[in-house]
Amino acid sequence: MQKQLKQIVISDPKVMMGKPVIAGTRITVELILEKLAAGETPEQIIEAHPRLNREAIQAALAVRYI
Repeated sequence: MQKQLKQIVISDPKVMMGKPVIAGTRITVELILEKLAAGETPEQIIEAHPRLNREAIQAALAVRYI
């Protein structure tokens, strides 16, 4: 699972100052977690950010535990 997460969540100093982001986007894990904490559903987040999917949101949640 950790290998799979590393393909979804990446950290590159050239992208968003090295914050963990969803691969291929500039959407940070931090943003996803903030939206979930504020009560948004995964569906609402995906609607607002169409480049995301449920797997990306699950990876953002799981990355905190690695």
